This record gives sequence, C-alpha cells and structure tokens, in this order.
Amino acid sequence: MAFAYLQAALNARKREGLLRQRRIIDSSAGAMIEVDGQHFLSFSGNDYLGQRQDIAVMQAWVEGISSYGVGSGASPLVTGHTRAHQQLEEFLASGLKREAALLFNSGFAANQAICQALANPNLCILSDKLMHASFVEAAKHCDGTYKRFRHNDIDHLTTLFASSNRQAPQQSQANIQDYLIATEGVFSMDGDLGRLDELHKVAQQYDAWLMVDDAHGMGVLGKTGLGSAEQLNLSQSQVPILMGTFGKGIGTSGAFVAGSQVLIDYLVNFAKHYVYSTAMPPAMAMATYASFQSLADGVKQQTLTQRIAQFRQLCLQTGVPITDSQTAIQPIVIGDPVKCVKISEDLKQLGLWVTAIRYPTVPKGTDRLRITLSASHKHTDIDAFVDALVIVLKRYQVLTHD
Repeated sequence: MAFAYLQAALNARKREGLLRQRRIIDSSAGAMIEVDGQHFLSFSGNDYLGQRQDIAVMQAWVEGISSYGVGSGASPLVTGHTRAHQQLEEFLASGLKREAALLFNSGFAANQAICQALANPNLCILSDKLMHASFVEAAKHCDGTYKRFRHNDIDHLTTLFASSNRQAPQQSQANIQDYLIATEGVFSMDGDLGRLDELHKVAQQYDAWLMVDDAHGMGVLGKTGLGSAEQLNLSQSQVPILMGTFGKGIGTSGAFVAGSQVLIDYLVNFAKHYVYSTAMPPAMAMATYASFQSLADGVKQQTLTQRIAQFRQLCLQTGVPITDSQTAIQPIVIGDPVKCVKISEDLKQLGLWVTAIRYPTVPKGTDRLRITLSASHKHTDIDAFVDALVIVLKRYQVLTHD
C-alpha cells in the first residue's frame, strides 16, 4: 500500500511513549487556560511577561486593524511593507545599536532564511549542540559545512576550528573561509544562558561571525527588554547576526534579524523566506512595537524575577529536583518518557498544566517537565504549584529528599 510507512511510524512513536497530540485551548485569561470545560493554572507557555493580554498591546492591535485591515495583503517587496513595519524595524535597529533590522513571520523562518541566504561552498557553520531545530535543520541542508560543538563548551569549539585547519588571522591567511558560530541567548529547553562573552572573543580570534538566536531572551533580558545583546552590551561587531522573536516574552508573533545594512540588504535580496512570504500583518507590527514600549520600565521583568526566585527557593526546600537555570524556564528532568507523561497527567488532575517534553525535542534520556514561569503568576500560584509538585513527584520517587 502506498505510503504505508506513515501509519507504521506513528505506531512506533506510540509504542515508545513519544506520540505527539494536540489539545484544544478553549480560552485563556492571565495564567489560566480552559481545556474541555476545565480550568487549569498553566506553567507551560512562553508568554513570560503576560504581554498577550496587555491592554496597550491589544489596543495597538485594534488600531492597526482600523488603519490597515487584518492582513498585509502582499509580500514585503510588493505592497506588504507598511509604515508600521518600518517603525518596528527602525526601533529594533536603534535600540539594539544595529544599522538595520528585518522582520520575518516566525523565528523558524528567520533561522531558515539566515542559513539559506548565507550558504555557499566556503561556509562553515559551527553551532551549539542545543540550538533550536529551526536552525539545525536549515544548517544541515545548506550548501556548506556544518559542525556542532558540545553545549556551551568553548574548548570543543576551538578544537573544531583546529580540525578545520583554521588558523588565527595573525598566524596565516591561507585557506580563508567564512565561519559562522551560532548559539542562543537563552536555551529553550534548559533555560541556561549562552556564553556570549566568550564566544564573541573566539569569533574575533578566528575572524568568524557570531550569530545569537535570542528567541527566549527577547523581552525578558536587558534593561528595557531588548534581550541578551542589551543586557551584555554586545555591539554589532561582536554579534554581527542577532535574531529575536516576538511570540514569547513580547507576547505577539513574528521575528527579526538585526545587523549591518549590508547584511539586511543581502537578506532582502536573497532570503527566499522573506522575498516569497506575505508580510506579517501591520497590526501585528503595531502591537509588537507597543509591547516593547510597555516593557521599557522593567516592572514586569522584576515581577518575573521575583517569581523565579520564589519557585527555586521552595523547590530547594522541598526536594523538587530543579536545574541551575536562573531564567523563566525551569525544567525538571525525569529521564523516562512514559513516567514523564504520567506525572504531567497527574498534575492536570490537580488543575495544573505542565507539558511533558520528550525525545526528539530533547535528547534521549532527558525527558522532562518544561516548567515556565510568568509575571502573570501570582505569589500564591507558585506556592500551590510547588505543593502539588511535591505530592505528585513523591509518588514517582523523584524528590531529592522528603
């Protein structure tokens, strides 16, 4: 029978406890979601600052619809690039101290576009082992060489340069090749930070470019919410390619790439994911701009920081096995996909929504509860959540101590 492997692959996933299924969210308000008529306190989303339902953001969306309609109507190079898009790009470029910025419909599209547009036989991409799948898939299939260094392992990265016969510029100008080092500002499954200060020094030593995917840092990190580059004061020369998304801490949707004018002009001309896609709705651009403006005072970021500290302190006191993450992403590694799903379901019985993340999203043997905290959570929400974690994890002998 034609395409019989489709059902066979699904059956195999189910046997291994790895089958993915969607759940319909009927409504959401703050940190609460409704599923099948039941209400849950959610610890699984990426809306770290509660911006999806911020009044100023929603009002900007409505005003954008009034001015431009619900869609852009065309690709950016036809009639889809509006004053609203331009305003957001100029704001990002100025705030991040870059020459220019370019909007994309998603972080997936932005990462794909970077790899596709820059690809050539002389390109060598060296990325952190835990880079997001959107980048990994693009890098694997681009016209060039692709290697991965162990997570946050600077020494391993330098050995990859050595194995590529790359010498520091002061030693040799032979075998000149374009090198791109890629990492994340905040890693999506572990919540730890990329070693950006050290990586940009390696990049300078070997005349390479450093790219940072700051999807999970945007909005949350930095004095005004402009992410890792703002927090560490990393210039355009230190991070020539900066990618960020709006669908997490900013609360809207879409993404951007920021860098030199030459880089952005090149992407406008050669990035197929930009050239041949309908532009994001202008109303979305207006809502995104409004979200950045509302986060500039840092109040919601301070609330999130307090919730993270509270959660971590309670977990350490009660034996809930957390990692060293200091960000809103607080994984509890279970290590077994079946047990992980059972724990997730038991928490739902207590009115708490925590998604089980399994292979291939994370490496085998690191199946986990990917807990995410938000400024929308109240102090009492965190207390109740940790109490529930203790009850459920104790059943499965996961606590580090009683």
